[in-house]
Amino acid sequence: MSNLKILFIIPVIFAIITSCKTKDENAQIKNSITPNIIVIVADDLGYADIGCAKLASDVFTPNIDRIAYSGVRFTQAYDNSPICNQSRIGIITGVYPQRLGSYWYSADGLHDSKYKTIPELLKQKDYHSGYVGKVHYGDYDSDISNRSFPLNHGFDYYFGHTSARKHYINHKKEIEDAFIETKEKYMRKGQTLRQGSLWENKNPVDTIAFFTKLVGEKSRKFINKNKDNKFFLQIAFNAAHNFTHQLPQEYLDKFKLKGYHDWNPAVEEYYEWYVKGRFPNNDEGRAHYLGQVHYMDQEIGKLLDMLEEKNLRENTLIFFISDNGGSTPIYADNTPLRGSKYLLYEGGIRTQMLVSYPRKYEKGRVYNNMISAMDILPSICEEVKIKIPNYVDGISLSPLLQGKNENIQHDYLFWDTGHEIAVRKGNWKLRKSFNDEEAKYEMVELELGEFLNNLDIDVEERVNLISKENKIQKELNELYKKWKNQVTNSIK
Repeated sequence: MSNLKILFIIPVIFAIITSCKTKDENAQIKNSITPNIIVIVADDLGYADIGCAKLASDVFTPNIDRIAYSGVRFTQAYDNSPICNQSRIGIITGVYPQRLGSYWYSADGLHDSKYKTIPELLKQKDYHSGYVGKVHYGDYDSDISNRSFPLNHGFDYYFGHTSARKHYINHKKEIEDAFIETKEKYMRKGQTLRQGSLWENKNPVDTIAFFTKLVGEKSRKFINKNKDNKFFLQIAFNAAHNFTHQLPQEYLDKFKLKGYHDWNPAVEEYYEWYVKGRFPNNDEGRAHYLGQVHYMDQEIGKLLDMLEEKNLRENTLIFFISDNGGSTPIYADNTPLRGSKYLLYEGGIRTQMLVSYPRKYEKGRVYNNMISAMDILPSICEEVKIKIPNYVDGISLSPLLQGKNENIQHDYLFWDTGHEIAVRKGNWKLRKSFNDEEAKYEMVELELGEFLNNLDIDVEERVNLISKENKIQKELNELYKKWKNQVTNSIK
């Protein structure tokens, strides 16, 4: 070989070796960087009510869709409950809420410190954690000495409210006190509208402002303050929870909506007012609901814009999920699923979960794997290299999100509300309903009895196969009994 050829080949070989080394080094750097983390929880959002799902023609959510298109959308993600406090326990701890004795609204929340929360675990990696929005784990959320209060389970900053429901605009103690006084004067029974103060850390905050916008503003402020550090932020919107008619006047004017009035105990009974505002009695109900979704989507857009402007987006891991299925009495759309919030039909517990981490995860993928809200915690742990606690019921989705293993999913999932139970294994779902008092009160349809459905061919849960599939019925009942004994025995 001539000297000229040798002189030509050597640089080429060197360039190839250098290139390979650079790729390996880049991969190491990519895997060693820990992300900022944001978990966004919507409230009672319908299964069909995000634009990228293309299931409802009247939905426009360009910013929520940005999360989906920059990451992965899961079409068979499940919450732990058809109501919010149980599902929020599952998100923050990665375990079934029944392990903490929580089945329905009256519960002790995060009373058991054995089950570490996401921010508590992230302290191992020096994350600064913030919580902005709605807190609802149980009966003692507003007790600032109770573990359920955010500053007592790992968060360094908190802004929001601690209740199942909250007025979207009124946040003053004097307004709530006057409301309760009127209610007592006229001896009216019924829920309050929760018009009292908000919290900033452990300080009450009185204001008149649209809560969705406040959540957005405080979230952006937290990110700006912590942009040079590793941060975890949980954003829990009130939208689109009852009472959706409480919208900014500008929105009502723009769409020529007359709106609906708040409950006035001086002139009407609570339930009479409640029924008039719900499906099918409110002609503007869908418009009110979509208004709340619109403002939530706007704030998410501002958040994404800020991350991009500050060059944080590529290295920020974002989860988006609803706390339970959509509430059809307030005009959420769960197409093609049967049922609503409050129930263990698919419409009450199945949601769309979006996960985006541009630096590492696939983009624009849609998966039908059966996953759970409990998977958020272990997925975060694996991503930041924290040991997943051995009691966690969720599974890490990290290999799936990176495109390394597309078969990851749960073998089975369980639900128990005290008046319904359900088990899902593969395409089979067993549901037992014992009591429909809650369903009647909330104006949702519930069929009592025991039902077995093949969701692959009957996602609407209309064809009961109990009489034809006794072996599967027996297997799912046995799985439930074993699970119930396990979670019951795990309670102190």
